[in-house]
Amino acid sequence: MRRSAGAVVELGVPALLVVAAALLATVFSHSTQTYFINALVNVAIVVALYAFIGNSGVVSFGHISFVALGAWTAGVLSVPAAEKPAIMPNLAHGLRTTTVGNVPSLALAAAVGAAFALLVGLPLMRLSGLAAGIATFGVLEITHNILRYWEKIGPGLNTFSSVPETTGLTQAAACAVIAVVVAFVYQRSRYGRVLRATREDAAAARAVGVSMYMQRLIAFTLSGALAGFAGGVYVHLLPLNTEALYLDLTFITLAMLVIGGTTSLLGAVVGALAVSGVDSFLATAENGVSIAGWNVDLPAGTRVVVVGALMAIVLILRPLGLTGGREATLPRWARIGSAP
Repeated sequence: MRRSAGAVVELGVPALLVVAAALLATVFSHSTQTYFINALVNVAIVVALYAFIGNSGVVSFGHISFVALGAWTAGVLSVPAAEKPAIMPNLAHGLRTTTVGNVPSLALAAAVGAAFALLVGLPLMRLSGLAAGIATFGVLEITHNILRYWEKIGPGLNTFSSVPETTGLTQAAACAVIAVVVAFVYQRSRYGRVLRATREDAAAARAVGVSMYMQRLIAFTLSGALAGFAGGVYVHLLPLNTEALYLDLTFITLAMLVIGGTTSLLGAVVGALAVSGVDSFLATAENGVSIAGWNVDLPAGTRVVVVGALMAIVLILRPLGLTGGREATLPRWARIGSAP
């Protein structure tokens, strides 16, 4: 009984934070709601990062490549066939004549993200530490350049256009909750617990016969699926190009995970929402904003500097993040009251 109640709290608090952000957005104007929608998409991306990095302890700089592939998949397949020749004249024939709806495009984006993660994970999951980080960054570079210059599979250097903008507040919130639920189910499963055991003591895990390689590969593939899914949601929100799915997004999403708490699902959600709020305000302030009669006009690039400074401060003062790397738990009085 106590265990099931703890699981409900562990899942319920992050999910309620997502729902609360969506409900809060309804109070504001339509233009302001875009910032909340973007924050909810960021939640899905950061939760995808957490599913692998948080459970394995291996840092990956390449997960945005799965987001980009998911965005390309959903974007190319969602554009009406009649408009593809004008927008993407060099598109491969099969892609040029195929158009799918919103939900199928998201499912295919997740499938492509998972398949690509599995493919690159087969050799890379044998690595750890700095070697793994550099190798995953190499995957990001390769993916970025393929999407940027190979016009057989997308718009290349051009920005996506004519993609149905179906990601509103409801869809963004629903997709963020789906990502949270999938990550929660995985971390509570046998595979998630075993992977976290390898994170805490790799030598002991090997001694009892645990295959670190296989456990990391499973998490990497699942994380790739969630990242591809988030990329599909993202491309249905606003027009994207390869630069929007590259280094800036890599830095900001990793900062969200670190600031919130790398080793907890709650930390991923808290970090994504908190940093998205700060980032959105600073982005607006860079274009000039009035606050209580004061005109604030920050220089370009301030948002990146501030987010970087916040990450450094959190790492110095609270190395485990805002949540301390812990999940939401029952209050102490409830735990005592339910004890046998």
